[in-house]
Amino acid sequence: MESTGKLPLSKFIENFKLEVIYQPKSLDDVYVTTLDLSRPGLQLVGYHEYFDNSRLQIMGKAEFTYLEQFSTEERTKRLEAFFKLGFPALIITRGLQIFPEMTDFSEQYNVPLLRCEHGTSRFMSMAIRYLSEQLAPCKTRHGVLCEIYGEGILIMGESGVGKSEAAIELVKRGHRLVADDAVEIRKISDSALIGSAPEIIRHFVEVRGIGIIDVKEIFGMGAIKDEQQIDMVIHLEPWEKGKQYDRLGMIDEYTNIMGINVPSITIPVKLGRNIAVIVEVAAMNNRQKKMGYNAAVELNERIMRQMEMQM
Repeated sequence: MESTGKLPLSKFIENFKLEVIYQPKSLDDVYVTTLDLSRPGLQLVGYHEYFDNSRLQIMGKAEFTYLEQFSTEERTKRLEAFFKLGFPALIITRGLQIFPEMTDFSEQYNVPLLRCEHGTSRFMSMAIRYLSEQLAPCKTRHGVLCEIYGEGILIMGESGVGKSEAAIELVKRGHRLVADDAVEIRKISDSALIGSAPEIIRHFVEVRGIGIIDVKEIFGMGAIKDEQQIDMVIHLEPWEKGKQYDRLGMIDEYTNIMGINVPSITIPVKLGRNIAVIVEVAAMNNRQKKMGYNAAVELNERIMRQMEMQM
């Protein structure tokens, strides 16, 4: 199921440690729904057309310097016209001293008033990056996500095929678990997917015959990771006698997730195969391919050169 995120303003405030000057109601009931931010220069001048009231509003030194040149009466008039437009919150940067009229209109029009110590440009850059992740389109897929040699490997397959057991073996071999059973995948750009675990099951793994285990408690903090970019998809499937499996790797395969083609391979599971080791090698091989080296292509070129020499 795919969804577009919305972020409680309270979580945004907590992440950036913003000072709350005024809050009209529970900040959990106020949501940020777009990663776009606005500096209301045009609105303070008096141009109110095409105003997007879903955006967080940011005021810094430039806006304050502009407002300081007016009399209290004129400044009050301009600020009231601005607050009347309505928006999720107004954030004052650089720890600037807030005009009393701002607090009055925040209360009158139920607009949260916040403040931070960061410079305006730096804060906006950090906020856009944070919101681009939090508000990215999200889809939950059944599988296991691990970080292996820096590669994010999403292991998929039917229930009982051995995904969780492979994940435990990978953790024992020094790699890190991101998510088991359910992987929340966010599309943060046209070419990047970030995977994480739902908070309620984060760090937990179900192992048939044992039950639920807490990877963080058993293997330590070094065995887990909260999120990871997905670089490769590995499909596990029961070994099917007579089925032809790719033995050379000459053909590149992909799995489409939310419009992005992710390199993928299929690994047949058979009694006695060490799946964790195979997944490790697949991760290293995928990393080599990204760096420009393909072992299958190299072997094919050697064979072709040998054939040419014999002709």
